Amino acid sequence: MKEKIGVGYRVGKLTVTAETNKRKNGYMVWNCVCDCGGSVELDTRKLQRGTVKDCGCETVVGPGQRDITGQRFGKLTAVAPTKKRGASGSVVWTCRCDCGNTVDVPLGQLKAGYRKSCGCLSHPPRKDWIGKRFGKLTVIQYKYKKNGMHYWKCRCDCGNETVKGQTLLLEGKTKSCGCLQKEIIYDNLKLIDGTSVTLLEHASGKVASNNTSGYTGVYFHRRSGRWIASIRFKGKYYHLGSYENKADAVRARKLGEELHENFVAWYHSSYLNKSDQERAVPKITSRKSLKE
Repeated sequence: MKEKIGVGYRVGKLTVTAETNKRKNGYMVWNCVCDCGGSVELDTRKLQRGTVKDCGCETVVGPGQRDITGQRFGKLTAVAPTKKRGASGSVVWTCRCDCGNTVDVPLGQLKAGYRKSCGCLSHPPRKDWIGKRFGKLTVIQYKYKKNGMHYWKCRCDCGNETVKGQTLLLEGKTKSCGCLQKEIIYDNLKLIDGTSVTLLEHASGKVASNNTSGYTGVYFHRRSGRWIASIRFKGKYYHLGSYENKADAVRARKLGEELHENFVAWYHSSYLNKSDQERAVPKITSRKSLKE
């Protein structure tokens, strides 16, 4: 027969000294003094169960908390509770994995079986991936797992290093650090000495939305009160003159555009069919000739 809870009742290092005027779930709450000199209030049910045996001076698990110290959950062994709480409010425990790592895991995840390792169980076998090639990429190191996808550090043939998703590598959606895409872009732009034939062809006859004169390369200079004509070619800016009348500036600009037209025509007629030694990029027309 269980001993009746009352003044003088002992459990562990605790001795019941007096009842309080408090109740918890219908049970009397008692004041208990610990052998260390500390005190704690416990209800009759906790005293009967004997789940709390000191004021907290030796037991790291607080009153009412479940002590799972030493229990195993997969490859994890519970070491000690922390002061942190999980999303559901459960105590976060520090656990030691069989692989040697430590990890903090909420008690709820351990009990539900959601966490069984520090993460090493979810890692793919590295020996099967390091050294594998995908296009211009060679796998050199496992990095991490994010949103269900494994990520690997890869070295590209161009010398750059990058981190790519495993699924993207397997499906052939990633074949380089990005340099292949740049090469494709450069090929599509038909870049010759920094000038894009594609852009020149596409922009022919079009005016930018922020242009106020109605003509590309022509704008009004408020300080001088004159119209300015200009053009860009091979990354350089060419001033085609300033004029009192917009019509004169437009005419100068159209003369300058012959440079673009000649360049495009030269590209289609000769660049693709001649060797590097035979290629000769058309020169800029002088400002003097543009005004004539």
